[in-house]
This record gives sequence, C-alpha cells and structure tokens, in this order.
Amino acid sequence: MKRLLIADDDAGMRAALETRFLRRGWLVDVAVNGAEALEKFRAGVHSLVITDVRMPGRDGFELMRELQTRESQTSARTAVILLTAYGCVPDAVEAMRNGACDYLVKPVCFEKLELAVERVLRRAEEANKDTEALIGHSPAWEQALGRARQAAATDADILIEAESGTGKELIARLIHRLSRRKAGPFVALNCAAFPETLLESELFGHARGAFTGAVGARPGKFEMATGGTLLLDEVGEMPIALQPKLLRALQEREFDRLGSNQTVRVDIRVIATTNRPLEAAIAEGRFRADLFYRLNVIPISLPPLRERAGDIPELGEYFARLYAAHGTSARLSGELLGRLAEHTWPGNVRELANFVRRAVALSGTLSSGGEIGVEALDHGKNFQAKILPEKIPAPSPEWKAGLSLGEMERQLFAMTLESTGGNRAHAAELLGVSLRTVRNKVREFGLPPRNNYRNDVSNSLRTNQTGLRPNANSNNKEQPCP
Repeated sequence: MKRLLIADDDAGMRAALETRFLRRGWLVDVAVNGAEALEKFRAGVHSLVITDVRMPGRDGFELMRELQTRESQTSARTAVILLTAYGCVPDAVEAMRNGACDYLVKPVCFEKLELAVERVLRRAEEANKDTEALIGHSPAWEQALGRARQAAATDADILIEAESGTGKELIARLIHRLSRRKAGPFVALNCAAFPETLLESELFGHARGAFTGAVGARPGKFEMATGGTLLLDEVGEMPIALQPKLLRALQEREFDRLGSNQTVRVDIRVIATTNRPLEAAIAEGRFRADLFYRLNVIPISLPPLRERAGDIPELGEYFARLYAAHGTSARLSGELLGRLAEHTWPGNVRELANFVRRAVALSGTLSSGGEIGVEALDHGKNFQAKILPEKIPAPSPEWKAGLSLGEMERQLFAMTLESTGGNRAHAAELLGVSLRTVRNKVREFGLPPRNNYRNDVSNSLRTNQTGLRPNANSNNKEQPCP
C-alpha cells in the first residue's frame, strides 16, 4: 500500500488532505512542521510528500532539501509536492529548481491535486526503474554504492570492474541519475558486440561516403551522449588498433568522424566497465596501459553475489514480487531461500533473477497465494549439480613461482574447458568472460577442438539428476555455435 506524508501547520488543511487520501486507500502520516515531518520521514518509507512552504521552524524548502539528502544516500526517489497560500513566481521557480515535482497554490482544488499526484508518482516510478534492483545491505555492497555516490558528485571518468551479472550497468545508471548530468542522455555501447570494422563508426560516427553503404552522415555514440554520460560496456574487448583514437577522444574530448577531417568536440562523462581485471590484458599486450590509466580515474569494484550471500533472501523476494503475474503474489519459502543462499551463483544476480523468474512462471501455487518451495530447484537444469561442485573433477593447475601470466591464463582456460567437457558457453559463464573471448583464447593458445574433450562431466551431471546412466552411444557433444 502506498504511503503519504503531509506536512502543514494549518489543522484544517491537514485534516482535509488526510481524509481525502485515506478514502483513496493511502496510508497517511501527518506533521505540523518541517522538523516533525523529517522525523516521521526517517521512520518510514514514503512514496509521496505533500508539504506547505511556509511553516514555523523548518519550512517546506528546508524539508525538501533534507529529503534530497536522504535520497542521495538510497536508491529510491520520493516525489514532493509543495503547497503555498502565496502565488509567488520566484518561490515556484526556486521550488522546481531545487527538485520539487510540482507546486500548487492554495486554496487547493483536490481534483488538480490528484492529477498532480498521479503525474509526479509516474515520474518517480520512471526515475526509480534504473536503480530498483540495487538491493542489499552487505558491507561490501554498501561500500560499492557509497563509492558510486561519491563519484556521481564529480565529473571524472569511472572504471567499474566486476564479474558478469553483478549490476555494472545499474551502478552506471545510478551515477548518471545522481550527477549534474542527469538531465542529459545516458548512452550505452557494448564494445564486444561489434566487429572492429564497425566499432569505430559506432563510437565516432561517419561522414557520407566514408565506406560502402554510407549514404549519409551519421553521429556516433560520443556525439549522442553530449551533455550526458557515455557507458563503454566491456571495454576490455576493444580492438587494440582502435584504442589510440579512443584515448585521444578521452583526453581531448574531441575526435574526427570516420571519413571526415572535421573535428567534433563533445562534453561528456565516460563510464567504462569490464568483467575481468585489465592489468592482465595490459601484460599480454591486448590493452594499452595509458588508456587504462585514463579510464581508471575513479575505480569501482562490485562484489560477486557469493561474497554477499546475506543479500540473497532480500533479492530473491524482490524478484519474486517483480515477476509475479498481475493480480497474484509470490513468496519464496524459508527453506528455498536457505538453499539459494548456499549456491555459489557464478552468474551472480542475473542468474538469481532468471532462476526466480523461472520458479514463479512454473509454480502452480501463486493463484492460491501459496509459497514457492524447494521443488523449484527441479525447474533449473543442472542446478542441483551446480551446488555440488565437488562431484565435478577438475585438473589441478601446475602453477609455480615465476610462471608467466600468459601461461597461467592458458592453463586456466585449458582446465576450465576440460571440466566442462569442451562446452565453451559453460566455460565462458564460469570464467566470467564472453563466448567470443573463449573462442579467441582457444585459437590463441592452440587448445584442442570440442570433439577432443571427454563428456564424462556432462554424463555425470545427468546421472546425478536422474539416477540413471546415459546410453554409452548417445551423442553428448556441444552443438557448434552459429
């Protein structure tokens, strides 16, 4: 149920507003001044605050600034509507400039007030969408969020290092929303999604006739992000040949479109993400050290889900509510939440979200308001096997002092592919890298093709799940990737 806080020193106005919103199904708290309102706001979670501007003690403007300070420390946004008996244009301008969602003059027409409430709640809901899944209270997660909020107050470039599925883009969007650039665009580009021949055009744009098929000029992501934030996702996958141009664009905030000699200047903040430490790529010559130093002005590291296991129940319940069908409610049983907390979650929050979504979709208990129990574990392919990693044999790496980083990486890829029976998609998931990276490493290190690996691992998983041994003649080879 939605909760509202009303702050007004006029007893008649307080009573009238309280009665009106109670009839609409709201939970209502009332306060006679700004100090009392702030105390009640701290004690509860309010989606809307309606406050008078002129009150004894703290006025409506001071209350609004306190609410904004509180908002900057959380991922949720509270809508604020200011009321005043004085139709003062400067007050209205100051109110909107300082973050008020709407400004109404007394005597208030309740129909107009209800329309304003609907409008500001819709805006607040849109603003919260980018950060609604930033859930958790573990020390490591709170530390990462604190660093992100500190970074948002500056205009420096940021490098976010974390495993896949930990919420790197959500953190980037949070930084954008809390920064002075929040009114500007947020533009994202996945550097691993484009071949080298197209990535330069995607980043910097191209002039007409720059290449076959370029029938007109087109701006790149750098220009599209002017005034806002540019997210370079998986920057470690950027081809080495393109990195010098990116370095210059970051240093000078200017560049030339592909096929043009006209310099374009931009005003942007750049946030880069990577799912693996870039120092190893630098040592191997696949990433420029000067580009790393230019991106790594403010480093942010996000903890994997296995290091914040205490947040798993809260995340699980959130995703259950999120994915429940309209008109139904979904709850995860305590036993199931306990089992989920024991899992290592190599896919991190994304894997947990997909598991809960599958459990909600395949559960037959939601219409009657029942809980989702441990039977949901049966819905996930190989989930039982994943929480029993000791049954999967893996070769021990022959590491010793003086071994090069390149050789360590080769052995790591080799033993991971061996443990997955040559399944490259599964190996990419375990290593926290893209499938394309695994393919490139197989070629770079001269690792065996898929059909050279034994399939004992996948067979043992089927045996563990079904209690039956598979047919010795069955074909368990991974299908070629398109």
